[in-house]
Amino acid sequence: MTFNQTPSNLILIGMPGAGKSTIGVILAKLTLRGFVDTDLLIQTSTGRTLQDIVDRDGYEVLRKIEEEVLLEFSVCNCVIATGGSAVYSDSAMTHLKADGIVLFLDADMPTLEARIRDYSTRGLAKRADQSFADMFYERFALYTKYADITIKCAGLTHEEVCARVMASVRRINHDPSL
Repeated sequence: MTFNQTPSNLILIGMPGAGKSTIGVILAKLTLRGFVDTDLLIQTSTGRTLQDIVDRDGYEVLRKIEEEVLLEFSVCNCVIATGGSAVYSDSAMTHLKADGIVLFLDADMPTLEARIRDYSTRGLAKRADQSFADMFYERFALYTKYADITIKCAGLTHEEVCARVMASVRRINHDPSL
């Protein structure tokens, strides 16, 4: 990104169940941007589900594939919903941040637990012995490290989250069109 160039992408990070894909689609419509779900990119590039990769090859292989896909990925003027484990790769996050604003959708544990009933089929890039709560606390530090903006999502509708995202991006970009 060159000096004074406004980042064109809105990059959503957060835990599985935080609403990245749902919010991403709504934001893309509201801001006239394309929408990309990087979990779908991984699945189409490998021809496998995330859960199949974790089951057969392990969570570390999924993280490596995710990193490779993100490093090869280049778009402009899009909303990007990342996988919850994208933040484990500093190089991938640096690549994404080169033309984007990173937004952490910070959903609390009760909200996440209410949204996700069966973690075993979700394709989570986590150790077998790691609970969802342990993963939440481990990743929280990474989400806050990379976030340009944090949106507290507890108790908000998807539309309210989008309104907060747009207001926050407008403030840092000084962009009245959002």
